[in-house]
Amino acid sequence: MKCPFCAFDESRVVDSRPTEEGNMIRRRRECSQCNKRFTTYERVENIPLIVVKKGGQRTSFDKNKIFNGMIKACEKRPVPIDNIKNLVDALERSLYQSEMKEVPSSYIGEQVMAALKTLDEVAYVRFASVYRQFKDVASFMDELEQLISEKKTEEDI
Repeated sequence: MKCPFCAFDESRVVDSRPTEEGNMIRRRRECSQCNKRFTTYERVENIPLIVVKKGGQRTSFDKNKIFNGMIKACEKRPVPIDNIKNLVDALERSLYQSEMKEVPSSYIGEQVMAALKTLDEVAYVRFASVYRQFKDVASFMDELEQLISEKKTEEDI
């Protein structure tokens, strides 16, 4: 690591600790030539995720969009905000762990719906109604009937 004061190439680590968020390591270093101290931060480099929309447009992944959509779906429901945040974080982690560089928006939407189904069924139906763009009451009822049949199957098991 180059010293910011004298540009010497060698320094030693005096202290190393994680940041409060836990996503970086803070290192105090001391230059081997001028003995001045400076701080560096080390973090894992994330591969940028690109979301491929239905129309083919590409945009960078933004977990806040998912979070806001889930908040809207859970509005006036007894769902703690921490549960929503944990689901969004888990979804983001799974996307990065999949090592896909380009992710179809439909895949993300299905993952969000699966997470909402386990969290709150009303929120799931709200999200599905917007995500699947139900054209009429019949398509909405089809989704509800499928949800009810899945619930009955789970109860039978």
